[in-house]
Amino acid sequence: MKKDKPQRDPERTGKASQGGGTRRGSDASTTTTWTRARRMKTSGGSRDGGKGSASEKESRRPTIYGRRLPLFGRLDRYVLSHFVQSYLTAMLLMTGLFMVIDMASNLDDYVESWDDGTSVPGSVLLRFYVLNIPYLFLQVAPFVTLIAGMFTVSKLLKAREVTAVLSAGVSARRMLLPVFFSGAVLALGMFSLRELVGMGIAAERDSLRDILEEKRWQAEYENLAIIEESGSVVILDKFVPKPTGGGSARIDGLVAILRTDADYGVSKYNRIDADAATYGDNGWSLVGGRRTRIDPDDKSNTRRQDVVSKLDGYEFTPEIAMTFKRAKDAPLELTFSEVQTLMDRDPADTSYQTLWHYLLTFPLANVILLLVGIPLMFTYERGKGSERMAIGGLLCVFYYAADFVFRTLGIKGQLSPLLSAWIPVLIFGAIGVMLYDSLKS
Repeated sequence: MKKDKPQRDPERTGKASQGGGTRRGSDASTTTTWTRARRMKTSGGSRDGGKGSASEKESRRPTIYGRRLPLFGRLDRYVLSHFVQSYLTAMLLMTGLFMVIDMASNLDDYVESWDDGTSVPGSVLLRFYVLNIPYLFLQVAPFVTLIAGMFTVSKLLKAREVTAVLSAGVSARRMLLPVFFSGAVLALGMFSLRELVGMGIAAERDSLRDILEEKRWQAEYENLAIIEESGSVVILDKFVPKPTGGGSARIDGLVAILRTDADYGVSKYNRIDADAATYGDNGWSLVGGRRTRIDPDDKSNTRRQDVVSKLDGYEFTPEIAMTFKRAKDAPLELTFSEVQTLMDRDPADTSYQTLWHYLLTFPLANVILLLVGIPLMFTYERGKGSERMAIGGLLCVFYYAADFVFRTLGIKGQLSPLLSAWIPVLIFGAIGVMLYDSLKS
């Protein structure tokens, strides 16, 4: 006869599973919990014929698509921290690279012996390069922003964090919003920095550069032509903005032609010649000043000469003289306010008009290069980091080349100042908008 198998006691079974099989017990509890939830869901759905209410069906739908995040939330702060770190690294890299290039080109000339056998002190050389850093940075600021943005995206792609963000229903455009916002802030900062540098350290930096290049302790600038808003012209044989012995700005040799009639062709004018002039609270004081009145309508061609001690009728200051000097030697280092002053004094000069538009459009490259470069990073997201950086380098080269060509055409007067400054922005901006629109959403 077959013996009946003893039935298992459920309590003993549970104790045995707790004592010797924790994993089995956990699986059993999980299965029981899932079964209960399944039964509750089935019983709840059977009340309305198994169809379920409309609110329940709506609650079961995925809600992650088109997800909106608060501004400056955790994701924004995370992406922004990556961008700030990358920006500081790229700024040190690019500015240091340009400084090395500048030193390789000019350092040998700076350290050459002077005529008296001495050489420039190391403190002067060091101070010049420290004051020159902002100018080097302003030359490469948009490219630093592009490299920082590409570094940021490269880190996110390498850590597969872009995939996680897209899976959470956040678009790539929303994820990269802190990067583009930072680009806009950096564009405004670049414009402001140029103005602050021009009002602060420009004069001292120019003086130090003259000492290094001309190998003399007193900065002197020769053959400067200054145009007044009235059309009058002042020619300075030698201008000393800060004499070594102290005192105010000095001019050695001056010719000033003051127009007295709006008709330039037959105007009456006064010419003032002076051996020297110094600047004070009351304007320019003349040494050996002689004024000659000339009237083209006078057939006798007689000229009246008077002795003068003041340069009346002229509004230029030592700062304006330095502005014309920078416009002559390094026009790209001018500030927006300085270019505006030059345009008011010489509105017919197309080079000043081109520079005026250029100083507005060049900071916009902080945003435009991001619009073009970052979508390309997503296009080649399976490539290596070096390939992505190479793409950024090519973008910098293409934009800088286009900007240089059109700006030169505008300064030479061969192209409208408006078009010469805005064509590169419009071309690369249109390409950037199309690429940005193709980002994954």
